[in-house]
Amino acid sequence: MDTLLEELEKLPLAERMQLVEDLWDSIARSREELPIPQWQKDALEERKRSFLQHPDAGQSWEEAKEDILRTP
Repeated sequence: MDTLLEELEKLPLAERMQLVEDLWDSIARSREELPIPQWQKDALEERKRSFLQHPDAGQSWEEAKEDILRTP
């Protein structure tokens, strides 16, 4: 593996970035093979319950994005 990494580091940055993108895409296509830990399922279920109980408590994406962009 070290030899492979050494060879990859010799590639131009643009090619390495493309390889990373291609690798990530291949992982995304295999998502059914990725296990979801129970704690993540529990957290998502809790967030869903909270949203259903208080649907107006959050922000729209546009509001959240404005807040993020406004923060120094």
